[in-house]
Amino acid sequence: MKRKQFLLTSAVAIPTILMKNDVLAKKVERPKKGFVIKANESRFGEKTLIGGKSPNNIKVSQKDTNNDLTVFEYIGNEKGGPPLHVHPNQDEIFFIVAGEYLFQVGEDKHTLKAGDTIFLPRTIPHTFAQLSETGKMFFLFQPSGKMEDFFRALGNLTAPPSPEQGAKIFAEHDISGWATFTILIFPPVSLITQNEAEPKYSTTKSLLGG
Repeated sequence: MKRKQFLLTSAVAIPTILMKNDVLAKKVERPKKGFVIKANESRFGEKTLIGGKSPNNIKVSQKDTNNDLTVFEYIGNEKGGPPLHVHPNQDEIFFIVAGEYLFQVGEDKHTLKAGDTIFLPRTIPHTFAQLSETGKMFFLFQPSGKMEDFFRALGNLTAPPSPEQGAKIFAEHDISGWATFTILIFPPVSLITQNEAEPKYSTTKSLLGG
């Protein structure tokens, strides 16, 4: 009886194991060759300007990694940065190439300069502000999620969006916390005036001290 039960259990489990292995095999597929992206160029030749001034180039695309990883190069041509926000499903890493940046991760603030790296865990509220007139950094998302399309949406804007438009862009790309903010990614950066009872954020206070 026990042998019969074992055989029945095994017969049920084997298809599940095979399906899982098939999914894993498909997940690790990668390009057959490496590639080089030249300075100031993007992976597929597209150009995305944040605020109409600052290039945000894809260096490694979700198409290259089966959505496991996306790497961007940001060349900041003005001060500022995004409001406080949360990525529920993605970790971020920033590596500063040039300029000076102030990051907030949870309650902690860190000033970063060329050569510095910072890790931002998923689910933790965070933001950054470029303090110098110009700056440059590489940053990555793991997994990619919808971030490539998010920055394309920002690049397509011709003016700062309304709070409703900003909230819609955030929600469409799985980013939390935008609905309570008054501006998008256009400087001056918004932060951090918060009412404990009902979170609200104001452009009157910022990491830049504005």
